[in-house]
Amino acid sequence: MADRIDPSGLARSRTATTVAIDAGLRTYMLRIYNYMTSGVLLTGIMAMLGYQLPVLRDLLYQTVMTPAGMRVGLTGFGWLVAIAPLGFVLVLSLGINRLKPATAQMLFWAFAAVMGLSLSSIFMAYTGVSIARTFFVTAASFAALSIYGYTTKRDLSAFGKFLFMGLIGLLVAMLVNLFVASSAMDFIISAIGVLIFAGLTAYDTQRLKRLYYEVGNAGEAAQRVAIMGALALYLDFINLFLFLLRFMGQSRN
Repeated sequence: MADRIDPSGLARSRTATTVAIDAGLRTYMLRIYNYMTSGVLLTGIMAMLGYQLPVLRDLLYQTVMTPAGMRVGLTGFGWLVAIAPLGFVLVLSLGINRLKPATAQMLFWAFAAVMGLSLSSIFMAYTGVSIARTFFVTAASFAALSIYGYTTKRDLSAFGKFLFMGLIGLLVAMLVNLFVASSAMDFIISAIGVLIFAGLTAYDTQRLKRLYYEVGNAGEAAQRVAIMGALALYLDFINLFLFLLRFMGQSRN
């Protein structure tokens, strides 16, 4: 007599598998968000210390004479700190497969700390109240966009390619505006920057969710993906904050 298949048993098996995948995905995404949030908080702390502690402020900034009068400029160490985050990103991006997860994690924390020192200048340009207000608006916007990227059924892959092309154009426009110094162009750049990094937040969240089905939630590969995912979302958050600050920031002058 042929064995009979119990449909209810198959249904229970599929349900158990789905529950296990959902639980693993939540753990995986939570690890990424924890890394990212901790990095943002570390950056904020270091930015405030770089502005408030005289010993750090004197290492980073100096008063220089220009034809327009006295202004605050970077010291040699300040320029090194300003350029260093790019070096950390390159090391992590190009060498992540050769790095131990613990080493990559330490590099991420070091990057977040140095990034904070490089951003301490915003406290010289904008009031603390407007910086705090912009931060909370950024956090709320980031959360909403990331939730959308996590829950949407729409494939954002093609959208991501468009955003990457827009990011390259944005960088070129910012470079040109360094020489042109057009206020109108600066406004357009800021608006486009907000839109691009808002879109990248949703795209990167969906991309990281899909990576879970390739690497799972265990092993060194999953740890590396979590660190690089945190770095991607961190950069989306920081850039979204900086472009919003151009609109919402209240100048100290």
